[in-house]
Amino acid sequence: MKVRPEKVAVIDEVAERVATTSTAVVTEYRGMTVAQISTLRRRLRALGADYKVFKNTLVRRAISGTSVEPLSEFLDGPTAIAFIDGDVSAVAKALRDFTKESPALIVKGGVLDGRSLSSAELSALAELPSRDVLLAQLAGLLASPLRTMAGLLKAVPQNFAYGLSALLDARGGAPVEGTTGAETPAGVEDAEEASEDTAAEAEGVVASEEAIAEPVAETEAPTEASSEPAE
Repeated sequence: MKVRPEKVAVIDEVAERVATTSTAVVTEYRGMTVAQISTLRRRLRALGADYKVFKNTLVRRAISGTSVEPLSEFLDGPTAIAFIDGDVSAVAKALRDFTKESPALIVKGGVLDGRSLSSAELSALAELPSRDVLLAQLAGLLASPLRTMAGLLKAVPQNFAYGLSALLDARGGAPVEGTTGAETPAGVEDAEEASEDTAAEAEGVVASEEAIAEPVAETEAPTEASSEPAE
């Protein structure tokens, strides 16, 4: 049976969308006005989704054997499909919010990377933060330990300098230029000075004794001579 050109065009259009994305959501639009469908289409387009009404039989033929074939179970009644090339959670949230404005819109189900999604699962996705928010939160989590590490690395040389300064102060300050690296304890200096004084005193005593001994020797010599009998 020959397919009419307009049907072939629809099949080719759906196949082209399927070739660029494997994520889609099926809705039932019965009871919605043309104006409401147009408003929803504009909102979803801003989120990277192409929302359009298709005939079910042609969609089934176009998606047969593709990654989005699970959509076939939702193709019942007047349906419109949102082929998503963006954040699926943002699209699910937009659809959920629009059902509050227009209760006639029914989210039937969808497919995510070849996996079938029920309406309940799409509702759960609608509760998730958008991809941009999740990426920002992830970036914050990654940046937090990096900032902490940077602060620690910055604090290390500062703390080392403070510790070194405190150590030098505790030991009497930095060595004065022209002196040896090691300082002589005060007790040792006192002992050395006392030793020098004692040595000096001993030398003085010896000198005094020698000075006293010399006159005695001189007086003793004539005494010995006078003791001999005169001739």
